[in-house]
Amino acid sequence: MGKRLFDILLSFLGLGISGPIIILAYFLASLDTRRSGFFFQLRVGLYGRQFKVIKIRTMKEVAHVSTSVTTDRDPRITRLGRFFRKTKIDELPQLVNVLLGDMSFVGPRPDVPGFADRLKGDDRLILSVRPGITSPATLKFRNEEEILASQQDPEQYNRDVLFPEKTVLNREYVENYSFCGDIRLIFATIFPPQQEKNE
Repeated sequence: MGKRLFDILLSFLGLGISGPIIILAYFLASLDTRRSGFFFQLRVGLYGRQFKVIKIRTMKEVAHVSTSVTTDRDPRITRLGRFFRKTKIDELPQLVNVLLGDMSFVGPRPDVPGFADRLKGDDRLILSVRPGITSPATLKFRNEEEILASQQDPEQYNRDVLFPEKTVLNREYVENYSFCGDIRLIFATIFPPQQEKNE
């Protein structure tokens, strides 16, 4: 209950502060991609229920490119979209998901169908909490798109290496949950260590 109350209060505050930025980003993204500035994607959430995550659109359609795995060399990402992704402005609309109860500020990142919904055994513990905007795995793989871009087969690397590593980190988060730990993760997300900023 305390975690959910914290999410509601902070998402209200966050939407109040970032609302003008979200509106401006929506209009700029609409002009940039010639589609709706909001991007909705099906994700797997609490207890395996599916919901639509809301983001600022950062990609345009490119013929013959349809993978859900994105690298920093993805030709679908527009120049403005790269700015939104680098500054995390594209993530701001997820505050609505938090307010609605689809997500929490901290928790395992919600995956597209085909990953989280295939968790088995003890790993399904991950689905017992709301997915989050940030998590230990989010911080560890902050440069995930660069990592994937350096691989010969990004989809296979994501499936066989990154996803299993994230699963371990997500389970550890759920098993060792603490409210103070969530606060530390939020601060580490907003104010990353200087070394990470320089990388």
